[in-house]
Amino acid sequence: MIEVAIQIEPGWPDEDWQVIATRAVDAALDASPFGWLRDRRFTVEVSVKLAGDDELRSLNRAYRGKDKPTNVLSFPLVQHDLLDGLANSDDGEVLLGDIILAAGVCAGEASDRRVPVATHATHLIVHGLLHLLGYDHQGDAEAEAMEAIERSALAAIGIADPYAVDEA
Repeated sequence: MIEVAIQIEPGWPDEDWQVIATRAVDAALDASPFGWLRDRRFTVEVSVKLAGDDELRSLNRAYRGKDKPTNVLSFPLVQHDLLDGLANSDDGEVLLGDIILAAGVCAGEASDRRVPVATHATHLIVHGLLHLLGYDHQGDAEAEAMEAIERSALAAIGIADPYAVDEA
């Protein structure tokens, strides 16, 4: 079973963020090889925090050495090479990790892409969940693999390809 814990700081539009985050996490799991996590006897918890830009700037500086806000950060609590070992866990609960989004950055990117904030945030939650599962985009091959899963997850919930080039 998957449990998505959501925390919302001021600055986010009025939406049903619990539903949005849960839908994004489920879609990412379904599009990845880790969908089996939902079917286990234990609870897999993912924390999603909708924060402000200042918090993301501070976290980005502390953990990535970049003194600027970013759209999303993920903090895995299970090493990706140990995920398959969770198949036999009987501990009752596994904390997969934290996904944190920045309100202003997300809103600005949504505006640039001409999509609602909730749509862009859904993409960022899918992206963040994939990081919790061990995916990355440091090289071209890794980026292409991760983006393919993102496209598949988002298409499954009716969201257009965020990486498509707009020729208009």
